[in-house]
Amino acid sequence: MQHPVTAPPIPERVRTLAAGAAPTHVSVAGSVLPAAAVRGGVDAEGRPVLLVKPAELLYDLTDEIVVTVDLVATRAIDGVDRARGMLKVRGWAQPVPPEQIRDTAIAISERCPDEDLFAAIESRGPRLLRVDAAQVVYLTGQESGVLDAEDYFTATPDPLLDAAERILHHVNSSHRPQLVHAMTALLGTPVPNAWIWELDRYGTTIRTAPDHLLRLPWPTPATSPEELEHALACLMCPNRH
Repeated sequence: MQHPVTAPPIPERVRTLAAGAAPTHVSVAGSVLPAAAVRGGVDAEGRPVLLVKPAELLYDLTDEIVVTVDLVATRAIDGVDRARGMLKVRGWAQPVPPEQIRDTAIAISERCPDEDLFAAIESRGPRLLRVDAAQVVYLTGQESGVLDAEDYFTATPDPLLDAAERILHHVNSSHRPQLVHAMTALLGTPVPNAWIWELDRYGTTIRTAPDHLLRLPWPTPATSPEELEHALACLMCPNRH
């Protein structure tokens, strides 16, 4: 009997986390300077992009330098952002080439809604730097480890990521009573709170308490947003399907 795949492969999982993560700190290898707070996002290739303002660490960078960037992916629970995954990307920081600045700024604008992005596009003060990863350390609560650059860059985020986030936010904001009822019925014990913590083509992870995550795989992986929505609907309202 073939058992269902319960979760994405680790490289895909890490790339999916990175796609929704934001940089929080950067440190320079071999430097005595402490890690500095930073803003930015992650481009389509999985490279951290840093929005650096005058007088900030790395602003005067003209050549490659080895840095470590902390990325944090969060999930809003009761209006509070909770960390669901942390990555440390170690690699080579360098200025974004002038001909790529505009596209790069647009790519990170959703995670980094900052007016200084427009100034960076027009070369008026702030700069965009990006980091080519040599290795990525990941910590998600359930797994931890290290990916090398080849495994990280050859993987891609979950192809249903955008649809999954849309569905997840809709259920968490509008249908939590049904989710709580479904989890109570499934576990056979009262569940006072339930939130969708993760949703992907292989299944969903439900957060029923700060220290309790329940992974529920689909019978077969979803291949479209419609299949993903149907799989979640079957979980929440099993008697209707």
